[in-house]
Amino acid sequence: MKKFAILFDMDGVIIDSNPFHKIALKQFCQQHGYDLTDEALRLKIYGRTNKDWIPNLFGALAPQLVAQYGEEKEAMFREIYKHDIKPVDGLIEFLNALDRNSIPRAIATSAPRSNVDFTLKYTGTERYFETILDEAFVTRGKPDPEIYLKAAQALGFKPEDCIVIEDSLSGVQAGKAAGCKVVGITTTHTAEELLNTNLVIADFKTLKPSDLERLF
Repeated sequence: MKKFAILFDMDGVIIDSNPFHKIALKQFCQQHGYDLTDEALRLKIYGRTNKDWIPNLFGALAPQLVAQYGEEKEAMFREIYKHDIKPVDGLIEFLNALDRNSIPRAIATSAPRSNVDFTLKYTGTERYFETILDEAFVTRGKPDPEIYLKAAQALGFKPEDCIVIEDSLSGVQAGKAAGCKVVGITTTHTAEELLNTNLVIADFKTLKPSDLERLF
């Protein structure tokens, strides 16, 4: 088997969390006087770091206030989601298949570490991910390729030997710009919207490592 690595986004890939982020974001924005539309959510927020999207919506803010807004929104999200969180269908079986085939992987997410720890704990997936890059590892969020270039480097792989799994359009752009193969998962966008990828999946139930090897 060809040696390759897999770079997982988190929200919308490991967990189908965006419906709950949507509730939290709309509540948060409403509390702060902003009426968030579905279009703004999809185009300006999904896949981006808090420090990117918050000034996009609210204008220039002091960095301390951006950080405060970000953690306020994430705490709201975790409280809303904690009773419903579960891994995307087929994910655990897929991760076990990666273990059997010794395929390295990393998480590369725009989310803060508090959400990563929450996600891994409540889905029981801590043991599958030794390499984790969260929003603190990058200065430029998706669609900039920085996080995927750094994740590939952290695993000791060239970007062209990595496969990114993404649900957001900005994440797909980031993976492509990094030079990686990109698998789109239709938790957030339709298959038609994810046509600019190497493979589109609905979940992990039928995905095999051999399917990914064929992308090279």
